[in-house]
Amino acid sequence: MRDPNNPAIGIDLGTTFSVLAYLDAHGEPKSVANAEGDLLTPSVVLFEDSLVTVGKEARKAAALVPEGLAAFAKRDMGEPAFHREISGSKFPPEVIQSLVLSKLKHDAELQLPRVEQAVITVPSYFNEPRRKATQDAGQLAGLDVLDIINEPTAAALTYGAKQGFLNERGEAAKTERVLVYDLGGGTFDVTLMEIEGKNYNTIATGGDVYLGGIDFDRRLIDHVAAAFQEKHGGDDPKQDLATLQRMTQEAEDVKRALTNREQTTFTVEHKGQGMRLQITRNLFESLTEDLLMRTMFTIRNVLRQANCEANQVTRVILVGGSTRMPMVARQLEKELGQTIDRSISTDEAVAHGAAIYAGILQNERAGIKSSVSVVNVNSHSLGVLGTEEATGRPRNAVIIPANSQLPLVMGKRFSTAKDGQRSIKVSVIEGGNASGQNATPVAQCVIRDLPPNLPKGTKVEVFFSYQQNGRMKIRARVPKLDKEATLVVQREVGLSDENMVAWQQWIDGTNLSLGD
Repeated sequence: MRDPNNPAIGIDLGTTFSVLAYLDAHGEPKSVANAEGDLLTPSVVLFEDSLVTVGKEARKAAALVPEGLAAFAKRDMGEPAFHREISGSKFPPEVIQSLVLSKLKHDAELQLPRVEQAVITVPSYFNEPRRKATQDAGQLAGLDVLDIINEPTAAALTYGAKQGFLNERGEAAKTERVLVYDLGGGTFDVTLMEIEGKNYNTIATGGDVYLGGIDFDRRLIDHVAAAFQEKHGGDDPKQDLATLQRMTQEAEDVKRALTNREQTTFTVEHKGQGMRLQITRNLFESLTEDLLMRTMFTIRNVLRQANCEANQVTRVILVGGSTRMPMVARQLEKELGQTIDRSISTDEAVAHGAAIYAGILQNERAGIKSSVSVVNVNSHSLGVLGTEEATGRPRNAVIIPANSQLPLVMGKRFSTAKDGQRSIKVSVIEGGNASGQNATPVAQCVIRDLPPNLPKGTKVEVFFSYQQNGRMKIRARVPKLDKEATLVVQREVGLSDENMVAWQQWIDGTNLSLGD
């Protein structure tokens, strides 16, 4: 039974905006307004002297203290540090994201009895290091992260729970093949799901963690900056951080205006000189057409991987604020030959689905089995980087192919290279081609404590498991002796336990302005 004092929380931790939702006493997902009264909280953090400001106020002050602004940190998740220094200091992206989560938690607790157990969403195309970083951000924010869930899957849960294609028992009246097109502020995902009864099965997924609304904005900024230089000469206005922040905000406003209008004006000021430039919707679409077509290429690739024709897709769902651009729906209808489903908020659907999933997990913890089944796939292959004996070249030995249904456990046998060998080192990678190029190093796994006096060629089995949420576990054993080997996972990136403690102490001692 649902505890009204501990509501299920879902958080859409976005690149540009974030949303927190909860399940009410009737099991309905509701968004929670922040302290400023808005449902969307800018994912922006401003570091100014000893004060850290999060959200709307941070965004407003961006042009005044541009060197202290941290925005779009989601794109850096899984990297050792934010892409540039902030006021002379380096910050891990998960620390910046934890500050956004702290504001969401703080503001929600002004209205809810407790904000503790939460599901946080990630792009389906996030790799394992980015997923771990997201969970670490939640932990640093003081959240008990029940799980992480792919954003398109969360959106499909929301649509499934809300829309008319379900019967009175909440089941699909017929099998639905739903394509979720998720174009957010900084990332893009496309996921093909099959909804059968109350079973939500992901078939295939693809995406780009470096493609989103901010890239469309930057095309406008580049165009206006070039026009400004042509008119006034001098240096590129984008090279000045304060001017760039003002242009970034103006580009976002212009893009939104062009959603409803055929033309608007872009205003820029730099070093005492100003310019107003007319921007038409046609011009904006021509500047960004290639970005849109990149998303269409991903759709075709996902459908091909799923052995699905466009006419076999029964519904197309839009998620993410950038899908409001008229050219998105127009191109999708041309590509897929059907009308787009716009029946629910593109901004809130992901957070609502995360809250629904949090409710399912809370019930499972209480011993209440859910009638809803959610099955995901992995977006990247999982393998081992080794050396081909015949050629001496690197080789990616794929253990779990991409788009395999999760959870899944698969293994590979390795051999000791010499007599008496006591350890084996395994390099685990995600994605990449046959030679391991463009792969993401996940971890170096050292299998230690092998029994003494083992002969050369002794087999050691390593089992790799992808969990439902896309996180990874590894186990090893020596079948000849039926003995488990000690496995030490040395992660390539991410915060160590010691660094987590140190950053937690830093956050706890920070003068944090959250908006109330």
